Amino acid sequence: MESKRGWLKQSFGKRLNAIHSWNAWILLLLTITGIVLSIGAIRGDLGIFRVSLKQLHIYLGVASILLMVLYAPMIRKHWRQIRTRRNQRANLVFVLALLVGWAASGVVLWQFRHLPPALNNTALLIHDLLTWVGVPYAVYHAISRSRWLKRQQRLDQAAAAVKPPAVQPAATPPVAASDATAERSAAQAVIAALKASPITRASFLRLAAGLVLVIAVGPAFYRWIKGAFDTGGSSTAEYVAGDGNSMLPPPAPLPDSAAVVGGGAQGNFRIYTVTEIPAFSSETWQFAISGLVDKPGVWNWEEFLKLKRTVQVSNFHCVTGWSIYNCTWEGIPLKQLLAAAGVQPKAKYVKFYSGDKVYTDALSLEQADSDDIMVAVMLDGKPIPQKLGGPVRLIVPQMYAYKSVKWLQAIELIEKEHMGYWEVRGYDNDAWVDRSNNA
Repeated sequence: MESKRGWLKQSFGKRLNAIHSWNAWILLLLTITGIVLSIGAIRGDLGIFRVSLKQLHIYLGVASILLMVLYAPMIRKHWRQIRTRRNQRANLVFVLALLVGWAASGVVLWQFRHLPPALNNTALLIHDLLTWVGVPYAVYHAISRSRWLKRQQRLDQAAAAVKPPAVQPAATPPVAASDATAERSAAQAVIAALKASPITRASFLRLAAGLVLVIAVGPAFYRWIKGAFDTGGSSTAEYVAGDGNSMLPPPAPLPDSAAVVGGGAQGNFRIYTVTEIPAFSSETWQFAISGLVDKPGVWNWEEFLKLKRTVQVSNFHCVTGWSIYNCTWEGIPLKQLLAAAGVQPKAKYVKFYSGDKVYTDALSLEQADSDDIMVAVMLDGKPIPQKLGGPVRLIVPQMYAYKSVKWLQAIELIEKEHMGYWEVRGYDNDAWVDRSNNA
């Protein structure tokens, strides 16, 4: 109560400055944590720290929302104070729009498990877009409002205040003056006008800072926005074109797969990995099923391609908020593999091994009994590319994609529960997209 009264006793200007300062620090920390979380290449290096970092990012976001609540009663008075300053009003509107957009989309992503995947996808797109625009703007704002630049501006103003001695106007030339004299006077007047309004050092430095930011951020922003708004799955074609695997012969698609009955993956995959992306060759690649089964087996690539495959259309949901819709997958149903292997009564869980030799995950036998869980070899009529987990990956459509093990090379039936790579680092062991499935 005392702290509340102390806050209210402060002058309006001090409270405004305090909120501005707190918001700047929180925005800086949000930017740093957000950028670190978004770098897919270091997800594995962060390990369990990534989960803590995500929680810190959420707490900082909540703090930012509380600052907006503190500022809300002050908006009207602040708006009146800057009524004659168009630039400051425009800046205030822009910053408030950024903060509200960040907060709203962040809350959706925070509560993603309770909301439809389509809403999460939209929120992630908005959150990323505002970050691409807002962070460079915040950097530019910090530079343009820095004490050093303000000092330069004061120096420029002081220099402009020192006016040279007034020059007495020349006597009006006689009417008989030549045209050349009149032209010279007009030219000198233009030059004098240009000298009277030079570009100040402060203005030049602001312009230079803006150009540096545009040059530094512009190309990356262009690539992001091109990919973000290209929802026709063209990125999948790029991954296929640059595939690092050498698997011969390539799988021949079934008719429904060749026709891409799902219409083509709608959206763009984001590449995440906990190791360097492995590459595979059909000469050395093997697939195994073992553990508590009656008929363990090992297949090379050509043998694996002879297993009976089916086609299904399903969506793909990542735990970070994005989704890919209407993917046409072709592969071997997990139930088919387990039935052929003969699961023993003692088996309770199905453990999956990635070819990166690091990543593992598991499903209970009850979970693995779903008809749509597939050991996939094709996506939209083409071999699954290396960056998307090919040549073979697990697909568990009703769960978040950290259960859909990439570069799948082995299945083991086990008795005791296994906690997967991300589960031991803080992720939920039950990864249902719709939690009602877990009831």
